[in-house]
Amino acid sequence: MSKKKNKIQRPKARKPRGFEDKSSDVLRAETRLVEAAFSVYDKHGFEPLQTPAFEYADALGKFLPDDDRPNTGVFALRDDDEQWMALRYDHTAPLARYVAENYQDLPKPYRRYQAGSVWRNEKPGPGRFREFIQCDADSVGAPGAAADAEMIMMAADVMSAVGLKRGQYMVRANNRKLLDGILESSGVPNTDAGAEQRLQVLRSIDKLDRLGPEGVAALLGEGRKDDSGAFTEGAKLDASAIKAVLGFTTASNMDRGETLRTLEVLMGSSSQGQAGVTELKLIDDILTACDYGPDRVVFDTSIVRGLGYYTGPVFEAELLADIKDKKGRPVRIGSVGGGGRYDGLVSRFMGQAVPATGYSFGVSRFAEALSRMGLVENAGKPPVMICVFDKSLMGEYFKIAAELRAANIRTEVFIGAGNVGKQLKYADNRGVKLAVLIGSDEMERGEVTIKDLALGAEMAKAIKTNAEWKSSRPAQKTAARADIVAAVREMLAD
Repeated sequence: MSKKKNKIQRPKARKPRGFEDKSSDVLRAETRLVEAAFSVYDKHGFEPLQTPAFEYADALGKFLPDDDRPNTGVFALRDDDEQWMALRYDHTAPLARYVAENYQDLPKPYRRYQAGSVWRNEKPGPGRFREFIQCDADSVGAPGAAADAEMIMMAADVMSAVGLKRGQYMVRANNRKLLDGILESSGVPNTDAGAEQRLQVLRSIDKLDRLGPEGVAALLGEGRKDDSGAFTEGAKLDASAIKAVLGFTTASNMDRGETLRTLEVLMGSSSQGQAGVTELKLIDDILTACDYGPDRVVFDTSIVRGLGYYTGPVFEAELLADIKDKKGRPVRIGSVGGGGRYDGLVSRFMGQAVPATGYSFGVSRFAEALSRMGLVENAGKPPVMICVFDKSLMGEYFKIAAELRAANIRTEVFIGAGNVGKQLKYADNRGVKLAVLIGSDEMERGEVTIKDLALGAEMAKAIKTNAEWKSSRPAQKTAARADIVAAVREMLAD
């Protein structure tokens, strides 16, 4: 039999497209960001919730199954009871299902926060992944603009909680009812018949910062051809409607009061538009009373959010700080999160109106930006490592580690293979600060040796010979076994 036929077929080590492995630095940064957000939500009286990764496909709402396999936009599979399940694509649809399923037992409003992976079955690209983490807070059963004002304030508080100063961020708020009023006056019906056209208008305006007024005007009209030659159908508004919509997007400024007066005139006799102005006035009253001035929150009529389910106030949290990439080039991050009022999602299950409002941000992108600014610590404290001289002393090594851990000192015992030289090389690769050295002789004397690896490496640069090394024993000290915790603390503090 030939060697070729005997060759073992091994799988190729590779990860699926659009998914990423995350290092400890990335995970630590993301965890600290989520913890900061959770602390804000908890102070406001919100409660944590965890919904499952899978939901029944028909409960997701955005991707209702319309063929034999409902996999458009989601990752779906058929359960053993022949029902299609799909990985959640956000936290809002599962929340709507949870509230509808437990409506009678939940306090109203029900206020919850949640973070976790969401999945999109879409073509991956640079910075565009099929799995990513979102962090959400929502109030369900909360009518009125006061709940929206609280969400806006929490969005600003999260920015402050992660160390951003005023001037480094801005929360920009608007109201969908204002745009509804403009479109209503422009002949676009506020009914199911005009739903698709309205959604196209929203998506067009949402590209304003990327395409500019001219590009958006094309999308509001007949359509636009991009640089690749691909053509996007437009919303088919006439010239006067395009002018009105673009005029609306520039109707705001940094003074919230002045913006409200401008909008009141602009909305004219539109009842929907005037209702939007009234809601923004209440939000402004609450923001002003709580000292959320225009250095933190402004009204910006260019903010519409591209999703069709928003029904009232909408807002986005934006990073304004100077951020540079790894090569020192400036990077514009822009919006890191957003939200608004969505009064129709829970009613899909209930058959009755259930008001709701929420805020969500993507964890990875936000955490990376904060890490580049040095605001989110993305490294753990260097561990202390106990070297293994004598495997018969393994119980003692773990006992020492337990004592150090009880004193809140991050500690590991080397459990790999190799002599002390290899162990110290491993410690260096791990970024270990201190190594604890104890063998049978030290045990008999009741002593331990503690070596500062970082300081020792620096001092060793000036040592020329082995004799100098042995005589100086750079950056290490001997301590009584009983005093090991105090000795390690002292060396960590140096």
